Amino acid sequence: MTESNIQLTSTISEDNKLTLALRNIDMPQPGVDEVVIRVEAAPLNPSDLAVLFSAADMTTAAQSGSELNSIITADVPPQFMPAVKARVGKATPVGNEGAGTVIAAGSSAAAQALMGKTVAVIGGGTYRQYICANVRSCLELKPGTTAKEGASSFVNPLTALAMVATMRAEGHKAIIHAAAASNLGQMLNRICIADGIDLINIVRKTEQETLLRDMGAKYVVNSSSDTFLADLTAAIIETGATIAFDPIGGGKLTSDILNCMEVAAARDMEEHSVYGSDTFKQVYIYGALNRGPITLNRNFGFAWGVNGFLLFNALGKLGTETVVAMRKRVADEITTTFASHYTHEVTLAEVLNLKSIAGYAKQATGEKYLITPQRQ
Repeated sequence: MTESNIQLTSTISEDNKLTLALRNIDMPQPGVDEVVIRVEAAPLNPSDLAVLFSAADMTTAAQSGSELNSIITADVPPQFMPAVKARVGKATPVGNEGAGTVIAAGSSAAAQALMGKTVAVIGGGTYRQYICANVRSCLELKPGTTAKEGASSFVNPLTALAMVATMRAEGHKAIIHAAAASNLGQMLNRICIADGIDLINIVRKTEQETLLRDMGAKYVVNSSSDTFLADLTAAIIETGATIAFDPIGGGKLTSDILNCMEVAAARDMEEHSVYGSDTFKQVYIYGALNRGPITLNRNFGFAWGVNGFLLFNALGKLGTETVVAMRKRVADEITTTFASHYTHEVTLAEVLNLKSIAGYAKQATGEKYLITPQRQ
């Protein structure tokens, strides 16, 4: 193989600088159980931005170099350097997932079976033109499925399925989801409709309410409404929801959810208790759209939990059989239940453009970027 192989990397230096750049790297050679994938599509997820930008202050970003080989630099505030010391001086590959065509395969039967197939891949460093991956990190897509359709086969679909599986494993019967008009939120809504699970969708704009209701959502509440807390409490009373997933993190939304859960639970209490209801209430935080402090106004008793929710940790708890079933469902339903819609497509070079960065760094609901590494 003589093709070029360009990779996007993120580096933090000892002098508190973030550098984003494209590097020419060697073409990979597959091991026995590995395949080489020509990456044709890779999504820009919030988790990718965490690696791409790390702790840098992107308001200080500057662009240099040519249009096809730009370099982005930005300052990392000194107080954040200790948290990223393991990254200092290392060119970190970016990109959690993607999809493309297998162009070379190792000698094992599993690897050879993927030769020429369109596959999705997870494992890191997908913002490059060619990647080598173990067959276990690949998901063979159904014939006719394009790389663009399969690019987001792991992070959002498996996160949504893991939320449902976690709800069941922990004995809850309905879910609350914040920022519910997101790509992931729409997937979760379709899953819950198909599986007969009540889902309370929290949004912040009227048009997002309309979007989800048009998709068949029964419970949609607007956090910008003057009646938000009352609306959320009413939906919790009707559904019995005692578990929530919040990608926002900072602020008081987690607290509001727990307090509304407690109001709903307290309706069934025969006697007052200074410790609140004995109904356990759980909120998982799986994102950081708001990087400020999480504020808890504790009017929700003592039967509660607030935890982080990370996909790979959740999958580890659910077991191999459950994860295999999840992956099969994703492959079968990647153009329906788990369909992703992209509003912008950018090349690897265009990712390193200040105008593009201003767009995808907003992480705006309804806007999703797709990288097309083979396009110049």
